[in-house]
Amino acid sequence: MNLGLAGQVAIVTGATANIGRAIALELAAERAIIVAVGRDGAAGARVTAQCRERGATAAHFLSAELTDPDAATRIAAVAEAIGPVAVLVNNVGAGFFAESDPATWNRDIDLNLGTVLRMTHAMLPAMIARKSGAIVNIGSTAGLVGDYMLPVYSAAKAAVHGFTKVLAKEVGQHGVRVNCVAPYGTISTDPDAFSKGSRFNPDDGFFRKAFAGASPDDMVRRARRTVLGRPVATAQEVATLAVYLASDRAGFTTGQVYAVDGGSLL
Repeated sequence: MNLGLAGQVAIVTGATANIGRAIALELAAERAIIVAVGRDGAAGARVTAQCRERGATAAHFLSAELTDPDAATRIAAVAEAIGPVAVLVNNVGAGFFAESDPATWNRDIDLNLGTVLRMTHAMLPAMIARKSGAIVNIGSTAGLVGDYMLPVYSAAKAAVHGFTKVLAKEVGQHGVRVNCVAPYGTISTDPDAFSKGSRFNPDDGFFRKAFAGASPDDMVRRARRTVLGRPVATAQEVATLAVYLASDRAGFTTGQVYAVDGGSLL
């Protein structure tokens, strides 16, 4: 595709793994200037090298822990020094409720919602001043219907969806668009898609610990049937939609939440 993103600065958070990595690579194929944000320096070096191979005008990695309240401001300053930021993709999230506690809830809400608020707040003034910009939030179908065993995560993603719609109303007058992509799970067969900071990394043990003690009936309740003969989307399928929404080809699209779910919500 040629979506007119060549030479434009695009920030992607959670860019070293899974959906975020796929979005960074897709933007690179559009010859954007990539600012990849993540926690794993080695994976950051890999993804920026791959972005350059894909055709990115330039690619930079910023190491940051987005739950740090000051991280968003630092990222915004560095990115704007590279060039006017045209695209912000907010892609960070995780969390299970079982055997959790209030500290865990606060962490999960901050990870899934707080990071979106802080990154958006840090980037909006420059976008508003330029009268242009596109923000793409990564939500989840869990935020649309709620996922079994994921009440805090589902609530936080629902908040991301609501934030997307209300912010679109607020900043549309300034030429800034805000949309959201809500996948139902993702899968990647690329080993480079699983950085040390990713819950999908086999060494992380996130899913093993999260579902420890879950009964077969629990797992059945968690699953939703799709109509396309496979259970989840690929990271690339999510990325393609996100990059389209970031481009001027979607110039009259704002305030929308798009499910990439194989028809599971039908």
